[in-house]
Amino acid sequence: MGRYAAASAVLLILLVSLLPVESRPDPLIRLPSDLAAAGRTDGGDDAVGTRWAVLIAGSNGYGNYRHQADICHAYQIMKSGGLKDENIIVFMYDDIAYNEENPRPGVIINHPQGGDVYAGVPKDYVGKNVNVKNFFAVLLGNESAVTGGSRKVVNSGPDDHIFIFYSDHGGPGVLGMPTYPYLYADDLIDVLKQKHALGTYKSMVFYLEACESGSIFEGLLPNDINIYATTASNAEESSWGTYCPGDFPPPPPEYWTCLGDLYSISWMEDSDKHNLRTESLKQQYQLVKDRTSADNSGSMGSHVMQYGNLDLSVDQLYLYMGSNPANDNSTFIDDNSLPSFSRAVNQRDADLVYYWHKFKRSPQGSQQKLAAQRDLLDVMSHRLHVDNSIELVAKLLFGSEKGMEVLKAVRPAGQPLVDDWGCLKSMVHAFETSCGSLSQYGMKHMRSLANMCNAGVRKEAMAEVAGQACLSVPSNPWSSLRDGFAV
Repeated sequence: MGRYAAASAVLLILLVSLLPVESRPDPLIRLPSDLAAAGRTDGGDDAVGTRWAVLIAGSNGYGNYRHQADICHAYQIMKSGGLKDENIIVFMYDDIAYNEENPRPGVIINHPQGGDVYAGVPKDYVGKNVNVKNFFAVLLGNESAVTGGSRKVVNSGPDDHIFIFYSDHGGPGVLGMPTYPYLYADDLIDVLKQKHALGTYKSMVFYLEACESGSIFEGLLPNDINIYATTASNAEESSWGTYCPGDFPPPPPEYWTCLGDLYSISWMEDSDKHNLRTESLKQQYQLVKDRTSADNSGSMGSHVMQYGNLDLSVDQLYLYMGSNPANDNSTFIDDNSLPSFSRAVNQRDADLVYYWHKFKRSPQGSQQKLAAQRDLLDVMSHRLHVDNSIELVAKLLFGSEKGMEVLKAVRPAGQPLVDDWGCLKSMVHAFETSCGSLSQYGMKHMRSLANMCNAGVRKEAMAEVAGQACLSVPSNPWSSLRDGFAV
């Protein structure tokens, strides 16, 4: 009798499997093809839920071409992996593709021989809608707090997986945004904790491309809120641009700006090539770390780091990015077969490379060449002003010898940049009120300002000495008194 019952059960399952999905009587009966269509791979708990991706380019301007190129490329990976546009949220200023300097109008590339990565990218938040407030509201799923844009938010549930990729300039404890204010590490970590408290995700992965990007998570990101993060650099070094003029391989000759960033293109070119159903976060981390690492001379490269819940690193990338079916037969190998780089450009010097090549290639005697020369001189003037002002402030506060020690001090690994983030923000505001915007270049000095807080300096003292140090401010957009990111 048992055999007949078993045979009847098998026959019933076979008959039901021949019916259209919508006609089947029991929703618990699923074929493997149904599981795949629902975003599940094997029916296991780790495969349940929706994949979400939030992609953020935190800069604007053609000289920062690479950041929006990174984000567009990441979108193509998610899209090829099976994520739906309704679950991919893109923040980008969108001033590159049709910029008058772009030699291929309407096209963005992320590799010298690469195709267009701009096509089809959703313009969820562009222009001034690319800001900290909207980013936090989107991540928390708070549509009522969003201003402008598509109003698309991460409306995730407890079984969902979230992937965040951010590419831009940064500094100790801060990340850039094309509209002020910039993003402070303590505020980001607070929002991530809020997201966890809401219970609206199962696991989250955060890939971060920026200078000193390790400082965003160092000593701050808990390991018990199911978030795994990797960063392009540790807490005290720059990240690097690549496919820049003068690099090998160089961009096409008509481009005078970098096409991508070393860490970013490393994880994306790996994702383009491999079957992400079998490759783990840990395996990709190691490949990206090796490809991005400092060369023997120490003249280029950075230390890719990982933070948070490292147990999540055993997860397959497929859980977060999907996987391109074209790579299903690709076999993962631990040896990174992607090419290494003989040259790269420090992120903070990429704008100098851009302005120099723009000046160099402009027609002799043209208004274009004069404008390029003025821009190059202005950006160099701004850099000198910021560097000299910070140094003078430190000397006025602590004396010549002690001041330089304070500027260069680095806390031990595992400690956050500063104890009092409110102090740091007020210190930045006091400095910028007299000395002008730190801008994307001046973010490098955030550690010096944090060290002043850690040494007990109050904002009133900073305001006083900044007024003494900065009797005048260069009249260029970068040094503007109106555009400080602390306001």
